[in-house]
Amino acid sequence: MTILFIHGLASSGAFKTSASLRSIFRPCEVIAPDVPIDPDEAFNLLQGICSKEQPDLIVGLSLGGFWAQKLRGYRKILINPDFHVSRLLRTMEGTVEYLSPRSNGEKTFTITPEICDGYQKLEEVQFDGLTKKEKELTFGMFADADEIVDCRDEFEFHYPSRSMRYPGRHLPVHPELQKYLPEAYNNFVTVENK
Repeated sequence: MTILFIHGLASSGAFKTSASLRSIFRPCEVIAPDVPIDPDEAFNLLQGICSKEQPDLIVGLSLGGFWAQKLRGYRKILINPDFHVSRLLRTMEGTVEYLSPRSNGEKTFTITPEICDGYQKLEEVQFDGLTKKEKELTFGMFADADEIVDCRDEFEFHYPSRSMRYPGRHLPVHPELQKYLPEAYNNFVTVENK
């Protein structure tokens, strides 16, 4: 199985969730790129990876959940997705430090008003054109004590009965992922066997 992991804001492909995926879905290949902050560059990179690698599953965390939702035609699990990251970005304009090491050694990135506007434009159309099949390909995991964002109601509006709550905070730890990710993944098997 090939899994594409999409990290959250100010993070990288080296974030600990990628190691958890390798352990939980062993044997598997986990593709975990460092996603650029620029929305056009990010989406182009992710679309290119999907086109080339044809992942069996996409797992997106926080901002990565926003990106995963936009990659249509693939099974995906969105963990604590942030469908309105532009709001947060506008409070962070300027130079920001990465919280997880980037493969190119960069330590900081810059958030500009243009980047915030780019995300806002994508957010305005992010749920357009959802088909029944696309809804079946998408599942959401939402922490019951998320201290950063809670987009579950919005997710459920667009993807009815396609989510679960789990005990935890915004950034899940390995035991939570180990217990609840397979359960989320099994929802695809259930739908496909109907």
